[in-house]
Amino acid sequence: MELGEKLLAKIRPVILCGGSGTRLWPVSREEYPKQFVPLFDGISLFAKTLNRVNDRTHYAPPLIISNIAHKFHITSILKTLGVTDAIILLEPYSRNTAAPAIIAALHEIDSEPGTLHLVMPSDHIIDDEIAFHDAITRACTLAAEDIVLFGIAPTHPATGYGYILADGNMKIAKFHEKPAVEQAQEFIEKGALWNSGIFLYAPSLLLKEAKLYDQVHLEKCKQALAEATRDPYNSHCLLLGGEAYAEMQSPAFDTLIMENTTHGAVVKCEMGWSDVGSWQAMYEVSGKDTAGNSTTDDAIIKDTTNCYIHSEGRKIAVLGMDNCMIIDTPDALLIAPLSRAEEVKTLVAAVKTKYEAVVREHHFHPRPWGTYEIVARGKNFLVKQIIVWPGRSLSEQKHTYRSEHWMIVEGTAQVMCDGKEEIISVNQPFFIPIGSRHRLRNPGKTDLRMIEIQSGDYIGEDDITRFEDMYGRV
Repeated sequence: MELGEKLLAKIRPVILCGGSGTRLWPVSREEYPKQFVPLFDGISLFAKTLNRVNDRTHYAPPLIISNIAHKFHITSILKTLGVTDAIILLEPYSRNTAAPAIIAALHEIDSEPGTLHLVMPSDHIIDDEIAFHDAITRACTLAAEDIVLFGIAPTHPATGYGYILADGNMKIAKFHEKPAVEQAQEFIEKGALWNSGIFLYAPSLLLKEAKLYDQVHLEKCKQALAEATRDPYNSHCLLLGGEAYAEMQSPAFDTLIMENTTHGAVVKCEMGWSDVGSWQAMYEVSGKDTAGNSTTDDAIIKDTTNCYIHSEGRKIAVLGMDNCMIIDTPDALLIAPLSRAEEVKTLVAAVKTKYEAVVREHHFHPRPWGTYEIVARGKNFLVKQIIVWPGRSLSEQKHTYRSEHWMIVEGTAQVMCDGKEEIISVNQPFFIPIGSRHRLRNPGKTDLRMIEIQSGDYIGEDDITRFEDMYGRV
């Protein structure tokens, strides 16, 4: 079944970009969670989600909700995909899934009444997009009166999913979130479906349900939207009110709404769905050799079977292993049985108590002007590869504790330092002394790529005093 143009003309994708993806550590970090990491042939799960609903004939511009810390990840991927009409709502603090869904509904009521919301996480895989769109078409007939959930046939008694039992009319008779394994098995035997985390409904219906089950939470969501401030450099981007968010409870959409509602329906769909919630799940959706191994090109294996091996640059040699995951990044290495992939989350909590930075920080950082990547670090020095997009400029700034050495490797740079301007070309070095007021701009039509070496008593990113910034960061 193809998408009906008239039927789906008023569906707005609401893409939830929360979560830290701790079970995919060390690739996923708090500052660079799994939905933004290009894990699939250089494409991120967030980009895949956007592409799935990027047909404006059938879908309204997407509404994206995420934490403010991930603003530049979002805008960078939107720029790469050429998506210019997305609405972005930024949460000042991380909250669970009920708040963003409710705030999206409130935002829609004020803008385009009558639109249905297709709410979905940004970090799931859907292999069969024809089946996905077919399920949406079928769900539209129910969404005027019900909150429609997309249900997946279980393959095993997973304890990390919600389970749905439906009656003969596909109305939800029972919704249970994350049961114990014995109870999950019982649900499967009764014909229950997994909750995919994808919903279709009228925003007005969700607001009625939210008022019924937690009016205080609803009022805080209203306050957060009423006190939102618009990004002066992006008219489609709003920062939600911080005071309301600080006082807000953090219920999940499933527990606040779906476990209570009498207006729930389910559409069963077989669409190659996975929430990619662990390295075991990554292994299951990845291509494998004849010995059952999924590896990157940097791996050399011998007498090894059923392993998932991921490297970000270094060569990995593996001998005589079975059912293991080996995940190597520039600053952290994870080795464990694949069968214990769900326990990575608890391991990360232990790592964080001793090495907090290796859980929080990532070596890749998007910025409104381009990107930078940490190449090497040591005592009193840091090396970065910096890419500045054409026509973009870094802020006018100075550093109190560090100096910087720049070397252009591609493109041309326009540099201002202590009031003097200079054009720097490939292989020309430039030195920024401690305390110098400076600015870097790409005046060309191609990317500017450069190596920056920072040296000094303190190399933190917060050693920046900004004087002027076209992105509102002063």
